[in-house]
Amino acid sequence: MFTPTFAAPSPDAIPLIACDPDGTQNALESLPQAQAAWARANGFQGGAGDCVILPNADGAVAAALIGLGNAEAQKRGRFLAAKALGKLPQGTYQLADGLKISALEEAALGYLLASYRFDRYAAKKPMAAQLVAPDGIDANRLMIIAAGECLTRDLINTPASEMGPDNLEAAARDLAKRHSANIAVITGGDLLVENFPMIHAVGRAADRAPRLIDLRWGKAGPKLTLVGKGVCFDTGGLNIKPGASMGLMKKDMGGAAAVLGLAHMIMALGLPVQLRVLIPAVENSIGGNAFRPQDILTSRKGLTVEINNTDAEGRLVLADALAYADEDRPDQIISMATLTGAARVAVGPDIAPFFTDDDNMASALTTASRTVADPVWRMPFHDPYESMIEPGVADLDNAPKGGFAGATTAALFLRRFVSTAPYTHFDIYGWQPSAAPARPKGGVGQGTRALLQALPDILGL
Repeated sequence: MFTPTFAAPSPDAIPLIACDPDGTQNALESLPQAQAAWARANGFQGGAGDCVILPNADGAVAAALIGLGNAEAQKRGRFLAAKALGKLPQGTYQLADGLKISALEEAALGYLLASYRFDRYAAKKPMAAQLVAPDGIDANRLMIIAAGECLTRDLINTPASEMGPDNLEAAARDLAKRHSANIAVITGGDLLVENFPMIHAVGRAADRAPRLIDLRWGKAGPKLTLVGKGVCFDTGGLNIKPGASMGLMKKDMGGAAAVLGLAHMIMALGLPVQLRVLIPAVENSIGGNAFRPQDILTSRKGLTVEINNTDAEGRLVLADALAYADEDRPDQIISMATLTGAARVAVGPDIAPFFTDDDNMASALTTASRTVADPVWRMPFHDPYESMIEPGVADLDNAPKGGFAGATTAALFLRRFVSTAPYTHFDIYGWQPSAAPARPKGGVGQGTRALLQALPDILGL
């Protein structure tokens, strides 16, 4: 697991002065005259990503200025300090006084996330600059959060040839061992014996057997259950995807990766909860024994499901896992899944939409997302659309016709399998289409930092 860290404190750390355009004049006035003149000559104005190296009399690096951007830039982007940190030459840097704690925390977390490298298959140069943890922040907490996000990125970035259901199980076992958690796995034909028929149906055509991963940690406190979609590769099944749509399907286990990253944060921080993580891990493959359009499956809960598109498989495996989670009567069930293209059309790749009937949950998540720069957006469990998932032939339809409200109908489908616990569903993308500050192109965690921040309010911790 990639574990980003801060540099050790050093008396030789290079001062790093961060400011926005309004604070640039004060920052320059605090410098020796020659360095201020040099910064002005290089056009430093505190813009987002601006970076000027200030030399001493011998030409060595004496200090550095980085820009945070104006209010408009900060509204349109996040982790803007990380954009500048990537331009610094090799060395160990210490942020100077003058920033609010919230800005220091964002700069520090941005540094940790920007240091991520997925170098399993090709060497990647580490960041040249190393940052000492700023005074006044909880450096250990930020490193734990960054490690959880980097675990999520590693899992998503690994190709399906090496991240099948068995590999995802191995990653969960590694995490359980690290935190002394308990783990149980139901595999292959045992899924039918133990009454997980839809997980088995979706994964039965693959060479690597489907399974349900069940991790438990903590003996006291509210019961929190996280359910993550673990479709390790999605061909679409017999309703095969076109090549362009199949290209990124190694990330279809992004929900599982996200809940494992969040679980690491929760366990490493020692939150007083009874944590459970359920991951239905499958490959949706094509074969003579693949499930078919117009099949009718009976779920763990007893509800029947008409299959009108084998490419709407994620909600099927989640349904069995959610029904199982609900039987334990937890205080909160949260699912995360790369579930629908409709969610991407609605809010794009950068926002994690969520569905909940709990206004307090929605408020806590919205506030937390702003605090930790992890954008989420509430979507509606719109009850009048329930009829759209009722085909008449069976209790439920896994792929309603018409193309309208696809994210909402998928969420309503999942809600049918939770009867006793408060339920929130995240429909994430799990992928950064192009590099952005602190977020290189590739797998990315979404919604997990907002959830972590909101958990004390949600669970009354």
